[in-house]
Amino acid sequence: MTKTNYTLVTEFILLGLTETLELQIIFFVLFFVIYTLTVCGNVGMILLIKIDSRLHTPMYFFLANLSFVDVCCTSNTTPKMLVDLLSEKKTISFAGCFLQLYFFIALATTECILFGLMAYDRYVAICNPLLYPLVMTRTVCLKMAAGAFAAGLLNSMVNTSYVSSLPFCSSNVIQHFFCDSPPLFKLSCSDTRLNESIFSTFAGVNLVGVLLVILTSYCYILYSIFRMHSGEGRHKAFSTCASHLTAIFLFYSTSIYTYLRPTSSYSLGQDKVVSVFYTAVIPMLNPLVYSLRNKDVKKALYSVMTRKRIPVFL
Repeated sequence: MTKTNYTLVTEFILLGLTETLELQIIFFVLFFVIYTLTVCGNVGMILLIKIDSRLHTPMYFFLANLSFVDVCCTSNTTPKMLVDLLSEKKTISFAGCFLQLYFFIALATTECILFGLMAYDRYVAICNPLLYPLVMTRTVCLKMAAGAFAAGLLNSMVNTSYVSSLPFCSSNVIQHFFCDSPPLFKLSCSDTRLNESIFSTFAGVNLVGVLLVILTSYCYILYSIFRMHSGEGRHKAFSTCASHLTAIFLFYSTSIYTYLRPTSSYSLGQDKVVSVFYTAVIPMLNPLVYSLRNKDVKKALYSVMTRKRIPVFL
């Protein structure tokens, strides 16, 4: 096959979640509501953290970054999915497809690292409270967040470059609702085993590496919590950590299922269902998890809603 044949595909067709008209309408209403709640919830969380001076701490700084990433991540996939649910022509250009893939990988990697940074922040706060103000300074937090975004962009650049270099010379129908690596690997007309191995290696290093940091941090955290003499302090620490661990479980369970299981077991139908969770549902749940189980956030929200205090911007 000549090299010119590799450039025949200039656009892709996204099959979406379903081809049944009735279900398309139901899904459109459902995911429009989910997307609206996601944007409002996460933007509201960012504004609340900005407005209330009691939330100007490293933990909520990272939470604000997480909310920003969630808004960007769901906005990268959901609007296109909503348009396709009401359109007969569900096409996306070759460049648009890989631009969507680039931002998806970058944002997912950044979110993964942010979870690790939040675990480290809780480790320092609970295990070394006297050193916390010296270790987690504003400058350090800014550098950590910037590093997370830089790592996400760099990782995505590497992964997207070798996926986009694959030859697509026959079918252009993607069995998914957005451009993701597994369905693109299956669509290529070349042997992608090496590419898939490289992709799995990068995904494994990111997911498993950060997960080890999180688990190690929480082993020390739980040990410190059980040694606390104050019941109130123990309860507050457990409450904060429970919120974080809930968000981590939701993110990692779906991500590991999709990207770290053997290629031979891929089922694009099941993958679409799981993908809905980490692209639409989890970004909506994150602000709820952190607000409903966090007294500081609930107090700040109550203060803003009842206007009992004047917001102070730093």
